[in-house]
Amino acid sequence: MKRIAVMTSGGDAPGMNAAIRAVVRYGVTKDLEVYGIMRGYAGMLEDDIKQLNFADVGGIMERGGTILKTARCQEFKVDRGRQEAYRILKKHEIDGLVVIGGDGSLNGAALVAAESDLKVVGLPGSIDNDISGTDMCIGVDTCLNTVVENIQKLKDTASSHERAFIVETMGRNCGYIALISGLTTGAEAIVVPEVKVDYQILADKLLAGKKRGKVNSIVVVAEGAASAYTVARYLENKTGYETRVTILGHIQRGGSPTVSDRLLASRMGSAAVEALINGESNIMIGIQGNSIVPVDLNKALQTRKELDMTLYDLANTLS
Repeated sequence: MKRIAVMTSGGDAPGMNAAIRAVVRYGVTKDLEVYGIMRGYAGMLEDDIKQLNFADVGGIMERGGTILKTARCQEFKVDRGRQEAYRILKKHEIDGLVVIGGDGSLNGAALVAAESDLKVVGLPGSIDNDISGTDMCIGVDTCLNTVVENIQKLKDTASSHERAFIVETMGRNCGYIALISGLTTGAEAIVVPEVKVDYQILADKLLAGKKRGKVNSIVVVAEGAASAYTVARYLENKTGYETRVTILGHIQRGGSPTVSDRLLASRMGSAAVEALINGESNIMIGIQGNSIVPVDLNKALQTRKELDMTLYDLANTLS
């Protein structure tokens, strides 16, 4: 192993820069040449690849987003596109590849491992925390802190005006962000894709809170579970609460990563390089308990990560 490359792909997540930094600096200390691929698989096909050294990744750990940029790439989904990508990597004499990203990005990494002679290691970077084989993904903790901070601010206004706020979080197929942020901010109700919406139960919960003297209500809705505006209209009609909708949107992806994300990304990035040096491939670096572990990449991609329903039940009980 002489040359490795690192790339980020798909949706950005806070902590990706810390992972890039770890891959580059750990690799250089192990006498490897480390290259950065710009804009993920799109940049790979465009041959937008450059060597990185210690100085190139200085001061990036505290920055959100990714210095390597990210993009979608339809061409990589077809055989001819991937063969061209492998030719370009071979031209640069790349022996190993670290892919940082979510489900789609890691599926691409698995294809590279299966169809070429490159050694490939994936790092889970997804604010949805929906990747199997790891307790936590890079970016999740920062995202949750951003969501919680904004919900707490909304609660101040909700109390002042005696309103119900419907807060929409990201999460097309996974309700993790909505569940954890709702639980930790004391939301009256949480709507997630994993549980069918019962609008009458939502209304009853808000009415029960009103009878106890609550002057505000917060309902957290994952974007893939229901329309926040539909929820708002129903609750306004059934409860008499004046409602407001706040869609947090892409603010959830940004911001300086928390200590937890910086630490996790640094540990995962260095472990990825060590795995490549040891000849490992087609694996993902995960964290289980407090241990950094290699996980079979195909198994991780083929296994659905279930939402912890005990936390969902706890949130309902405490609300």
